[in-house]
Amino acid sequence: MNPTETQAPNNELALVTGASSGIGLAICRRLLAAGYTVYGIGRDFSACPIRDAAFHPLEMDLCKTAELPERLRELPLAHRISLLVNCAGAAYYGPHEELSPRKIHEMVAVNLEAPLVLTQLLLRSLKERRGTIVNVSSVTARSQNNTYGCAYGATKAGLTSFGQSLFEECRKSGVRVVTLQPDLTESNLYRNADFTTASEEDARLLPEETADALMYILGLRRDVVVTEMTLRPQRNRIRRK
Repeated sequence: MNPTETQAPNNELALVTGASSGIGLAICRRLLAAGYTVYGIGRDFSACPIRDAAFHPLEMDLCKTAELPERLRELPLAHRISLLVNCAGAAYYGPHEELSPRKIHEMVAVNLEAPLVLTQLLLRSLKERRGTIVNVSSVTARSQNNTYGCAYGATKAGLTSFGQSLFEECRKSGVRVVTLQPDLTESNLYRNADFTTASEEDARLLPEETADALMYILGLRRDVVVTEMTLRPQRNRIRRK
């Protein structure tokens, strides 16, 4: 099935974090095209290009995980969410001793704690609806050499491990748990780094390619689960700023 042809059953509801840019934005666009109603969480939607009545932006700071229960209670149809996509990410690079406690806290909260909390808050209703949880991790979760990115890699390794264990815990209830691990992707993730993606097409991924991978997985037979998928460009290259 072409990923763009995947259709949401019965106008399903999705909650996507990191929805204002990058991979999260691309996922929202694909889901809307497939007929989903989408709640999108992000810090700032002032530059978000989506203009769709089925898209509901929710501005919030995922570092403030203690506020998530109350914010979810504000959503009138939260009990109908059948797809949770934990896509928001924060990254800081450099020697570990040069990272501040604030930067470490932000990465742990956004990359790991927020997905754990959101999943816990929605899991009972996701079980009732035989829903799907998608964690957008990173290829660094599998790397043993995250030099100058060891804290970021640790948070993503934790997210990947969480997805693996959660699938085993929930599989009897019919909940699908998917972990996507993209490599270097053209996005704002590297805004705090001294490097960015290479300009060559064979050395970077596009956000839409991870979104297409997700739509392909959602289009499979309901009882087939792709628990983990890694996406990598053919070549490994970065560009220094």
